Amino acid sequence: MTVRDRARGIDPRAITARRMPESISTFHTFDRNAYDPSLVRAALLDLTATPGRRIRGRDQIARTISLTVRLSDDSTVERTRALAQPSAHTDDPPVTVFRILDSLALQRARIRRLVTTAEILRPAEEGPGTQISLDTARESRLCLEPVLDRINARYGRRLAGPAGAYRHAS
Repeated sequence: MTVRDRARGIDPRAITARRMPESISTFHTFDRNAYDPSLVRAALLDLTATPGRRIRGRDQIARTISLTVRLSDDSTVERTRALAQPSAHTDDPPVTVFRILDSLALQRARIRRLVTTAEILRPAEEGPGTQISLDTARESRLCLEPVLDRINARYGRRLAGPAGAYRHAS
């Protein structure tokens, strides 16, 4: 194949479709061991919002979410739970992740690192579809998600998101 062929759009190589990932992970490592439950929950809220943006950008949905907690003694605890409904919305994963965290009973644990993984990613058309909801607050948040995604894509990923995810820099 010559440069002339390429310039004319002739390329005999086979075209292969790009495979979408089957999971997306995000992590947060604390500067010091974290004791404060509100600090841990704020980090988890931020961790669960980030994969939602990436999944929506690829037009996918997640079926399960995993939480891995690394403690100060380098031991790890991992749990996986299915979402109530396969979703890519920012509202759904935090509920499941907080339930996992509560089930671990780590009230006085010294947490060093958190990892969340959205797993079993599938194309959005394989999902349950759109259900009419009578919860106007949730519907308003779902309508706002594409706008927030565009703002974060343009100005930086942490510009707009859940208010509880922002930790005070004191």
